[in-house]
Amino acid sequence: MESTVVDVPERGRFEVRQGERVVGLASYHVENGQMTLPHTEVDPSLGGQGIGKALVAGVLSAARERGLTVLPYCSFVRHYIQQHPELVDLVAAGDRPHFGLETADR
Repeated sequence: MESTVVDVPERGRFEVRQGERVVGLASYHVENGQMTLPHTEVDPSLGGQGIGKALVAGVLSAARERGLTVLPYCSFVRHYIQQHPELVDLVAAGDRPHFGLETADR
C-alpha cells in the first residue's frame, strides 16, 4: 500500500498514512525559522518497509520548501541526514557540530 506524508500543524506533527490509517509520525515545532524535530515513530509491525525513511524525506522536503533550517534532535532524522549528505545544508552550519554533522557535508 502506498504511503503519504501529511502535515498536521494543529497537532504539531507530520503523519505518514496508508489509506486513512496513521502508521507513523514526526513531531515538530517551528520558531524563528527553525523546525525542531524531537521525535519520530513508526508502527513497529511495519518496520523495515521504508515508512520511516519516507516520513523523514517528506518532513525535510517540507522544511526546505518553507525555507526553514532543522534541528534534528531525533536520532533517526540525524541518521537519515548523515546518509543523505545533500541534506546537511538544512542544518545551520553553527548547529552541525552539536548534532555530529560537522563533517557530513564533505
